[in-house]
Amino acid sequence: MSAQRVTVIEHLLSQQNAIPTATGRFTHLFNELILSAKIISREVRKAGLVDALGFTGEINIQGEAVKKLDDFSNDILLYRMSKSGVVCGMASEENDDIVLVNNENSTGDYIFIFDPLDGSSNIDINVNIGTIFSVYKRKSAASGDVCKEDFLQKGTEQLAAGYVLYGSSTMLVFTTGQGVYGFTFDPGVGEFLLSHAQMQNPQSGNIYSVNEGNRSYWDAQICNVVDAMKIDKNGTPRSLRYIGSLVADFHRNFIYGGIFIYPPDNRDEKSKNGKLRLLYEANPMAFLAEQGGGGAIDGKQRILDIQPTSIHQRVPLYTGSQDDITKILEMMSSAG
Repeated sequence: MSAQRVTVIEHLLSQQNAIPTATGRFTHLFNELILSAKIISREVRKAGLVDALGFTGEINIQGEAVKKLDDFSNDILLYRMSKSGVVCGMASEENDDIVLVNNENSTGDYIFIFDPLDGSSNIDINVNIGTIFSVYKRKSAASGDVCKEDFLQKGTEQLAAGYVLYGSSTMLVFTTGQGVYGFTFDPGVGEFLLSHAQMQNPQSGNIYSVNEGNRSYWDAQICNVVDAMKIDKNGTPRSLRYIGSLVADFHRNFIYGGIFIYPPDNRDEKSKNGKLRLLYEANPMAFLAEQGGGGAIDGKQRILDIQPTSIHQRVPLYTGSQDDITKILEMMSSAG
């Protein structure tokens, strides 16, 4: 079958022998995820024509104003995944606590963790945004309710992770631990079709991505690291590219090569560990990065090795081409 005609489900079915987790129930989870992505993509594309832009007036658990599309996307994913019959619990960046799923006729054994609409501060100006997701297997006994420990698993325990990018086209990029695959939505047939097989992050690149407007809040060590990333290994100046939407910045650097940095800063207590969340953003992106030949660290250690202590835990993130990750680790280590 031509690669251009392979759907996500066909791909999962063809990989079942190599992917122990790709059971019928796992595939059904992806069916619901795909439907959610289609619905969200439709709303994103017509947002300017309906009352879907602006704020709801609410503040989420992160202390951020909630956008209307944020709220809509969160509701869609919570509803669709709860109806799948295979998910026992969910955690969303928009919800204070975990969400238990109780289905009368079926028992789910998957944990679904997601950021419904990453980069939502860019919604009103029509910049790329995305949905980030992560899938785990529950650890607690199936006979009882899911507990917080089921969510506080290291990133190495992820069964699948990925993102949906809503841009000039809608694209689903994910890994099940067997490489990274990209599927582009074809509205003519209503399916995500394989467009990028075995995606690889270049070993090095000429892009660095960081919000340099925060430089005055960084310590000297981080300033030195960022300055070092402005020049490639051949001494050539790199290009600064920063969108402020993690999905968009990560996707560009994953294709072209380069480094994305969101370090800790000293502006307030909340920022001392950076802005990004370990479960909703860093772990899924780290899984993708490593599966594509790149890396992801917090400045000291591998992101996937961090033991979570809370569902909304923040963490610094350095992710991208392996040459850059290696250099950053060397600089951080030598500086103590």
